[in-house]
Amino acid sequence: MSTISLTDKYYWRKYWDNYEYEKIPNKVVYNQYINYLKNKESFIEIGGFPGINAAYFYKNICKDVSLLDFYIDKQIVSKLEAFNHIPKDTIKCIESDFFVFETTNKYDIVFSSGFIEHFDDTKDVIKRHIDLLSPNGNVLIILPNFRGLNGVLQYLFDRNNFNIHNLNSMKLNNLWKIMSELNVHNVKISYTKKPMLWLEPKQGIKHIIIRKFVKLCSHALKLFPIRCRLLSPYIIVFAEYGTNK
Repeated sequence: MSTISLTDKYYWRKYWDNYEYEKIPNKVVYNQYINYLKNKESFIEIGGFPGINAAYFYKNICKDVSLLDFYIDKQIVSKLEAFNHIPKDTIKCIESDFFVFETTNKYDIVFSSGFIEHFDDTKDVIKRHIDLLSPNGNVLIILPNFRGLNGVLQYLFDRNNFNIHNLNSMKLNNLWKIMSELNVHNVKISYTKKPMLWLEPKQGIKHIIIRKFVKLCSHALKLFPIRCRLLSPYIIVFAEYGTNK
């Protein structure tokens, strides 16, 4: 049975119509894993458009960076490169459906952020990440935690966005079980420590006002840097390829 997507190309076209690209961050939510990724040579992000993370890895980790997505606007990628003083066409764009994508290339780092939770079969999606790893490669997956306060916000103010997320993919016990069944070791799965709330950008005064209010609440929550299902905005999954010897 094939993996079912909870989104489609039309959804992502509309989503990127509201996208506000900006300078790549100095700090990222997966900062604690950067030391594991030093001395790697190649990187690919699954569902990576418009290339923020590819740009970050180019600046900080390795020079061979690619993004794979079934919707890519190369003009936006070029603008992102220019905005961040990265040579044009540095980020290799692969416009393809991940589930039909075939390549003989293997990558030292296979990364995704905000991707696996949009599909019904979490194990299948993660396994396809691992299949792209080179020997001694690392997989790093970030997904949102909608099983806490942030999920309540999405449910109340952006039900459409809430409905395209598979909440079962956000259960740590499920993720541990999946990783135990795949060809990886040194697995690390955790909530992120810094609380944060957000709503996706949309047009309309009402939504803009709600987003600003949510942003204020998010700043207030930073006074409580606790890793837990209620407050943590993200879940991070890290692993090394192969069986530990």
